[in-house]
Amino acid sequence: MDNQTFTHKKVLITGASRGIGQAAAREFASHGWHTILTAAHSEEALHNVRDEIIRKYHAPCTAALCDMADYSSVERLFRIIPAPDVLVNNAGISYFGLLSEMTPESWHHVLDTNLSSCFYTSKLSIPSMLHKGYGRIINISSVWGSAGASMEAAYSASKGGMNALTKALAKELAPSNIQVNAIACGLIDTAMNSSLSAEDITTLTDEIPADRLGLPEEVAKLIWQLTEAPSYLTGQILTLDGGWT
Repeated sequence: MDNQTFTHKKVLITGASRGIGQAAAREFASHGWHTILTAAHSEEALHNVRDEIIRKYHAPCTAALCDMADYSSVERLFRIIPAPDVLVNNAGISYFGLLSEMTPESWHHVLDTNLSSCFYTSKLSIPSMLHKGYGRIINISSVWGSAGASMEAAYSASKGGMNALTKALAKELAPSNIQVNAIACGLIDTAMNSSLSAEDITTLTDEIPADRLGLPEEVAKLIWQLTEAPSYLTGQILTLDGGWT
C-alpha cells in the first residue's frame, strides 16, 4: 500500500481492544487514517491491535490505556494525542441483574462508562473540530436504548441517554459542520454477548429476520459510511439489527 495516498486524518476509537472497536480500527486504517485507540485494561490486546495495523496497513496508530469513565484520565489522554477529526464513542460495559439488587456503585459505573464518557470525549474533541470547521461524532448505541431490556436497566438507561445526547448535540453542532449520529446495534457477535448460552443465542436468533448475529465488521462498515455520509445527515439513530426491532 502506497503511503503517499494516505490522508492521515485522525480518528479516536474508544474501547478498541476487541469487538466493534477493533473492527472499526481496521476499517479506518485500511483507508489510511491515523487511528487513536483506547482500552481501559486490556493493554496487551490493545497493543496487538496497534501492531497489526502498523504492520498490515502501514498506517499510523496510537494506542493508550484510558479509563473513559474518569474525566481526569480522559483529560490526560487528550493532552498527549493528536486532535481527532472523527470520534467514535464505543467504550461500554453491561450489567445483567435485577435493578433492586444492583448497587449504586455498579449503577454509576455503567452510566459513567457508557454515557458520561461520551460527554467527556465530545467536550474535549469539539474545540478542535470547531477550529477546523469539520468533525464527526459517532456513538455506538443499542436497540435497548429505545426498547429497554429486562434485567439490563442500567445498560438500557445509558444507551437511551446516549441517543438523547446524540440528537441534542447534533442540533447544537450542525451550524458548525460537525455531524453527530449514533448506531443502535442489535445482537452483535462480540465478547459482551459471549456470556449468553447457546440456547439463548438460538432463541434470540430465531427472533431475528436475518437469522443470525451481526458481525463487528458490519458495524465498522456503517461507522465508516457515516464518516463519508453527506453533512445533512445528523442527529440520527441508525438501527443495525437484521430487522429484529
